[in-house]
Parts: sequence; C-alpha cells; structure tokens
Amino acid sequence: MPKKRDDRPPLGEFRLDIRVRYAETDAMGYLHHANYPVYFEMGRTEALRASGGDYRAMEEDGYFLVIAEMNLKYRRPARFDDVLTVTVRTMDVTPVKLIHEYLVHRGDELLTEGRTVLACVDTGGQIRRMPEDLVDRLTGGEAAG
Repeated sequence: MPKKRDDRPPLGEFRLDIRVRYAETDAMGYLHHANYPVYFEMGRTEALRASGGDYRAMEEDGYFLVIAEMNLKYRRPARFDDVLTVTVRTMDVTPVKLIHEYLVHRGDELLTEGRTVLACVDTGGQIRRMPEDLVDRLTGGEAAG
C-alpha cells in the first residue's frame, strides 16, 4: 500500500491520458495489474520531457534513474478502451533520489494510486548525485535534500 503522504504540496504535477489497449487486458477483460507500473513510467518520462529533460541524453551522460521502491493500491478495475488519466506528482527530490506519487482516474473515479522512489546511479549501479540542472528542472529550485 502506498505510504501516506505528508501535507506538503507536490513540487510538480503532470497528467497523461492513456487509452487501455486490448492486449493490456486479462482473461476477465480487466486491465492487467502489471500494466500500471508501465503507465507510471510513461507518465514520468513524459513529465520529464515536458520540463525540458531528456532521459536518453541523461543516460548517455551516465545517469540512470532506477526504481528502488514501488507501492500500488488498486481500488477499481479498468477495462479495454477506457481512457485513463495518469497524474504524476513529484513529491520530493534530493541529490540522489526522486519520489513520485501517482493517481489513475477514469473520469472522476480513482482507480489506482501508487508511489515510487527512484535512485540515481551510474553505469555500474553505484549511487550518483543527479545533475543540478535536473534537480532544478524537477523542483523549480525547491529540492528538500
């Protein structure tokens, strides 16, 4: 279950609409639970792109953001052809980690919520400080770390 968040507002928020594809559903016709982390990643990637960031360039420079922790809470199912809105909230950024919360809605109905902690590592998997321009881009200069 996602950890209860504190009362601080998010440092940033991004929304992405996704239509559930038939191939993403299970035998019962529901969106398979394994697709939610993929949707979260799509949201994070597009949020970074919208802020002027570029995962590919970051990785070419030797910075990798890897999942260190993930929590999900499923409330209601989604089905084929539903249009879902994935809201990605950047909750905290330190020099070496990034915390996001996620809300997945179908219209006004909350279907799923989640939380991830990403760590910044180098090509060998060792913890590495994120570039300052990335931290500034993600927080608007309001990093906690």
